[in-house]
Amino acid sequence: MPDQEALSQRLETLRDQIHFHQQQYFVKDQPTISDAEYDALFRELKALEDEHPELITPDSPTQRVGGAVAEGFASVEHAAPMLSLDNAMNTEALQEFEERLQRLIPEQRWRYVVEPKIDGLGVALLYERGVLVRGATRGDGRVGEEITQNLRAINSIPLRLRGPLADLQRLEVRGEVYMPKNAFAKLNRQLEEDGQNPFANPRNAAAGSLRLLDSRESARRPLDIFLYNLGYAEPNHTHTSHWEVLQALAEAGCKINPNLTLCSTIEEVIHTCQALEAQRHDLDYDADGAVVKVDSIALQTQFGATAHHPRWAIAFKFAAQQAITRVLDMSISVGRTGALTPTADLEPVHIAGVTVSRASLHNEDEIQRKDIRVQDTVVVERAGDVIPQVVRVILDERPADSVPFVMPTHCPICQTAVYRPAGEAVTRCPNAACPAQLKERLLHYGSRRAMDIDGMGTAIVDQLVERELVTDFADLYHLDVPTLADLERLAEKSAGNLVAAIDRSRERGLARLLHGLGIRHAGERVASILAAQYHTIDNLMQAPAEELAEINDIGPVITESVQQFFSQEENRRTIERLRTAGVQLDEPVAAHAAAPVAQNLAGKVFVLTGSLPTLTRNQARDLITAAGGRVTSSVTRKTDYVVAGQDPGSKFQQAKRLEIPILDEDRLQQLLQAAE
Repeated sequence: MPDQEALSQRLETLRDQIHFHQQQYFVKDQPTISDAEYDALFRELKALEDEHPELITPDSPTQRVGGAVAEGFASVEHAAPMLSLDNAMNTEALQEFEERLQRLIPEQRWRYVVEPKIDGLGVALLYERGVLVRGATRGDGRVGEEITQNLRAINSIPLRLRGPLADLQRLEVRGEVYMPKNAFAKLNRQLEEDGQNPFANPRNAAAGSLRLLDSRESARRPLDIFLYNLGYAEPNHTHTSHWEVLQALAEAGCKINPNLTLCSTIEEVIHTCQALEAQRHDLDYDADGAVVKVDSIALQTQFGATAHHPRWAIAFKFAAQQAITRVLDMSISVGRTGALTPTADLEPVHIAGVTVSRASLHNEDEIQRKDIRVQDTVVVERAGDVIPQVVRVILDERPADSVPFVMPTHCPICQTAVYRPAGEAVTRCPNAACPAQLKERLLHYGSRRAMDIDGMGTAIVDQLVERELVTDFADLYHLDVPTLADLERLAEKSAGNLVAAIDRSRERGLARLLHGLGIRHAGERVASILAAQYHTIDNLMQAPAEELAEINDIGPVITESVQQFFSQEENRRTIERLRTAGVQLDEPVAAHAAAPVAQNLAGKVFVLTGSLPTLTRNQARDLITAAGGRVTSSVTRKTDYVVAGQDPGSKFQQAKRLEIPILDEDRLQQLLQAAE
């Protein structure tokens, strides 16, 4: 059994890796590992946290659905979360899926619907009285990007529904936008003829096209959509099965996938999944799996969902595509926390219609386990038909003079001696002034969910660091228009806009600042908790470890990280420079003035489930937080109240099992009024 320190370090490594890859996949649309590798990381993290729930941190990837909202579009909160799907990597996992369901509801049988898993971009379409009024991307599952005009340009999306669904007051329809394979090939040929970089795959092409700020240009891209479910209906629809919902969508004028199968047994499900995999290359869209759903909506409600995925559905993943190529070189990149990540530079090879020239090697242990060397002939696969990885080395073709890979002893960027912490697979550069780390920290500091400095992208940050104009966060606030206008590709007007954006970031408040500082383990949620508890950065810096550890959702791991951060002289010096630059180091009074903190709610833990009559989830969360309480995403023995609305999920049943008080909206309002 691993010791506590090694276990904590492994959990931290897993969370860092998953957060990074979520950012690459959901925000940048530039994933660097395969779905299979990502799933393996997520499963390991979930298993460790299940065994050691005391080490779960509020910013763990298991406590939310997915990635963040990209810049450039307005944010939209989904009426109901767009959850991810659990994965079945083989037919045995499908059998286990049914066995889990049978344990939850024994002595009952049900049908399944099997449909292709489209490798595109998830969207939610909102209709009012049958008229399309808004379209948004999935985003992180809770908040997406509003891209209505771009979605309107897709001919297969109905602007007005037909039939009974058109009579509903409000209706959210969910689907997957994709680019057909033949259209993708034609688009890439045109881009190459125009001297532009082609897209790596149809998914990136679809995502990039939907995110074009000029909807007229987006309309020229050959996008299509399959609509597959209802996310929300007001009043609620009367359909009793998913199959009925699909037929109702078709009747309403929505495009549904023709390759749908209704199965009576799990054996039929397995046969259907295998048949879909066999014909995947005959489809005019990329499919990386098959989605299996319990057909009965009543049973779906009974099975419920975790914070990550519905229990009544699973994605059967198709086998990855493979090819043979040669490792030309291995390069090292350095991330925000100093992690050194090796990458294989490959002799270009075509896999499933995509040219692959690089593959992630992840870390030193992975390279040594597979014994990958420069000049080796290797088998490369695109798991999930998207991301390349080296599967194995063909040893018979290894050159006689090959030598094992050795992790560099010094950072390739700043030449500082690197180290590998005990219990970690990651080698790190300890130099906080390393240009590569500084660039990544600045990008994080200026990101939308931190200090929100619009216009401070990679090209600008690279120049700021390389010209030594910025050495820490505080230097940003001394930049002026003439200095910025001297940078490449930044005219005087853009320089002025960036200076204004930097100036506005002075007033973001303590929570965003703490998130932007990049304290390990202290993500956005933890930053908000600490800001609400201490109100000023000085109070937080002086807080004893015993006090920090007693705060709900903080615990010893976060406490140690926060204390270590503020004990470092360079960090304290940066904070003082931020203070001198006029950056707000406390939380705005308005954030706490709406409802004075009362002892009867201070520190109380709430969980929300179902739809409340008059309050949105965010409104309820803000009212509870303002009154001194905290809202978490899962029900545990530390939960004080569960607030339940219409159609509550599995959290309601968990609260009943744990005998936790359950409130309706009226009772919640009474508690809030008593707190005033």
